[in-house]
Amino acid sequence: MFLARLAGVPAREIEPDDDLSGIVWIDLINPSAAEIDRAEKALGIHVPRREELEEIESSSRHYERSNVLYLSSPLVRRVDESAFSYPVGFVLTAQKLVTVRYSDYYAFDVVGRDIAEAANDGTLTPDQVMTQLLEEMINRLADILEGLGRTLDDVSRKVFNADRPRKRANAGEMLRETLRRLGRAGDLASMIRDSLLGIDRMLIYVGELPGHVLVDGLKQRLKVAGRDVASLNDFVAQTMNKVQFLLDATLGFINIEQNDGMKVLTVVSSVGIAPTLIAGIYGMNFKIMPELSWHYGYQYSLMMMTLSIVLPLLWFWRRGWFGAR
Repeated sequence: MFLARLAGVPAREIEPDDDLSGIVWIDLINPSAAEIDRAEKALGIHVPRREELEEIESSSRHYERSNVLYLSSPLVRRVDESAFSYPVGFVLTAQKLVTVRYSDYYAFDVVGRDIAEAANDGTLTPDQVMTQLLEEMINRLADILEGLGRTLDDVSRKVFNADRPRKRANAGEMLRETLRRLGRAGDLASMIRDSLLGIDRMLIYVGELPGHVLVDGLKQRLKVAGRDVASLNDFVAQTMNKVQFLLDATLGFINIEQNDGMKVLTVVSSVGIAPTLIAGIYGMNFKIMPELSWHYGYQYSLMMMTLSIVLPLLWFWRRGWFGAR
């Protein structure tokens, strides 16, 4: 989609014969090769393709060419319980800002709505739009991190809750679901860290670029945004540590569940050994066996087998193997 965004005007799709001279922000959403070619011909600049935006080298993500600034970063998007990361590109000239993205992002919608509601007094600059986009992207990442923190708090309560399901089947299903949630949380935290790292590098590059002069107000806003990114990076590190801690705790409870299962198998096998031995001894057909002439020999053997079952069960019980978990 090839959108034009102007102050005081809702976003509209650009037609091939439209005049782009008065447009400050051009937003390419999931553009096709034909739309990128059309943008390049209309603007007279290079517009990066998706494979260029996905490069991981810093020199490929941030560079200047013919007085045009090129910036790119991965940006995470959360949909329900799933998270995805897509590249976002900024092409900044003296007159225009071109954004290239391959997914819908709430931050872009917010900034687009703010621009559409702003007064159309001709003071809007590409630097202002890019700064506002970066600030809103950071705010959105902070919101996602807050939601992730609440998710981990909920997982922590379930993992360490003393009133966990007493039935082994229910407890096992709860722990499996916990592992799935922790896996998703770890993926999301990793994507957020990559997004913050990309935005931080963009802020540093723009702030230190000698040929690109920002007004004092925008410089201060970028410095504040950089401090916000630093604080969020600390929160991400803490979140990753918490994910690892909860993962270790969950695996520990899974091992306990497995050990409890092995205890049951041990009790069953141990209890069955002695009666089988007694029955085997008295089932042997030897000519000389004193018990064969006993009047109560049969009752004696049954009593011996019963005691061989009850005594091990009492011993396991005293060791606490049958206590509540």
